[in-house]
Amino acid sequence: MAGHSKWANIKHKKAREDAKRGKIFTKVTREIIVAARLGGGDPDKNPRLRRAIQKAKSVNMPKENIERAIKRGTGELEGVSYEEVVYEGYGPGGVAILVEAITDNRNRTVSEIRTIFSKHGGNLGEAGCVAWMFERKGVITVKDVDEDLLMEVAIEAGAEDVSQEEGLFSVITAVEDLDRVREAIEAKGIKVESARLTYIPQSTVRVEGEKAEKLIKLLDALEDHDDVQNVYANFDVPEEVLASIS
Repeated sequence: MAGHSKWANIKHKKAREDAKRGKIFTKVTREIIVAARLGGGDPDKNPRLRRAIQKAKSVNMPKENIERAIKRGTGELEGVSYEEVVYEGYGPGGVAILVEAITDNRNRTVSEIRTIFSKHGGNLGEAGCVAWMFERKGVITVKDVDEDLLMEVAIEAGAEDVSQEEGLFSVITAVEDLDRVREAIEAKGIKVESARLTYIPQSTVRVEGEKAEKLIKLLDALEDHDDVQNVYANFDVPEEVLASIS
């Protein structure tokens, strides 16, 4: 898992750089709209919306943008109608890939995602072809904290595991425990970088050399697509390859 964990850390840093450029605003806005549409506009009663708002604040999205997105989701303001879709496929080396997207045009998006897979040595598969290889979990990321303190607080609150990669800690929880564990961590004065639901591979596929480079380029291309919210893959790539690419 070392290579996969390293990539997660690189993605975290990249997200912060994207946030500085405002590139992530569109994706966060769509998440807020969908969350508000599905669960209502009150973040106290809608955990998904609460997490989306926290993410928006973490990337310095203006308050008025957040409020406008919520109103678009609840129907108070007119706007584009978005739907969630999940794509499944394989990358170089037989790596399983899950792609979460929010789109206003399903036909356009699937065509563009298929093209990205093909261009980078992968192929888009049928629904269900790789989802069984992943587990749905909550992940809370924290940095600049005493590891023993974080471990004690997280495990006591019901977390399943705590891992660390280059100063960035990942607290793994069951889906239903995510918000409770986050609140417990924050109650101790520990700053949470992010709290989100994710897919964690149950096992990984080792990929090296040219295939590894192609795979990372495929994953980056998928993540750069405007409609794509999250990309998950069950690979293990040598750290030196990741370092050279990042």
